[in-house]
Amino acid sequence: MPAAARDVLTPDALSLLQTVARAGSFAGAARELGLVPSAVTYRVRQIEDALDALLFDRASRQARLTEAGRELLREGERLLGEVDAVVSRVRRVATGWESQLTIAVDVVVSCGTMLELAQAFFEVAPQTRLRLRDESLSGTLHAMAEGHADLALGVALEPGNTLGLQSRLLGDLPFVFAVAPHHPLAAATEPIGDEELQKHRAVAVADSTERGSPITLGLLAGQDVFTVPTMMAKLDVQLRGIAAGFLPEPMARPFLASGRLVAKRVRRPPRVARMSYAWRETGPLGPGRGLQWWLDQLESPATRRALLERHSGVLLG
Repeated sequence: MPAAARDVLTPDALSLLQTVARAGSFAGAARELGLVPSAVTYRVRQIEDALDALLFDRASRQARLTEAGRELLREGERLLGEVDAVVSRVRRVATGWESQLTIAVDVVVSCGTMLELAQAFFEVAPQTRLRLRDESLSGTLHAMAEGHADLALGVALEPGNTLGLQSRLLGDLPFVFAVAPHHPLAAATEPIGDEELQKHRAVAVADSTERGSPITLGLLAGQDVFTVPTMMAKLDVQLRGIAAGFLPEPMARPFLASGRLVAKRVRRPPRVARMSYAWRETGPLGPGRGLQWWLDQLESPATRRALLERHSGVLLG
């Protein structure tokens, strides 16, 4: 890369280009950055001159990325991510605390318990940014395996298939087949066979994986399926009588007690998911102080139990 281009293509310059692309105009980017439009235009032209490439098509009033511009932003985003990673590693070496910690949280995990833990974490590590990722099914494990998270809660690990991750048992989570009292299956003779279940719409949570084949659980071939993004949405669907399906028993428990859901026995074997938590190998430095704090909390049987069972505080209208 020519020296002029190396000098001009800084992290600040890449961030500026990202802002222009997102805003769709130099004027919009200027408002967002608190600059005058001429300053933004001048800085973009400096970058274009140094690269000898047109990055934005100015034929219309909007600033549209050219192919060269799109390629630069793709590579620029990767470079900015690497810069952030370097900053994080340097800070961790200096203080022991990560600058950011990302936790992949499966949809079966108690949101309330997670927020209580997050609040306690911020009291001891206010300098660490915490990011929680909603995941489901194989997506929870893939988030860890692909480096998108530092810790995953609620992963289902096949025996011997740890993908090079450290893992510990979170707990066993029983599921119950439940329907609204006004759903046709509420009056069905028990145990309900697959041929009867197949006549009725099922509701399933979408697998959040970004690669490979997503998995589904508890569904029958040819059955009408309503797919939703979260377990809370699935619960809401079943409370409304739109569809039927299996729910984590602790999540369904208060609604079964109040009569808003009815548990039905089916001919299938009892469904119990063995849930784990997992984290990546951390190298010679060992876990950062932030990750170690979470691992220490998970040593508590009461905390592990609360993460799978404490759903009663969340009630839907």
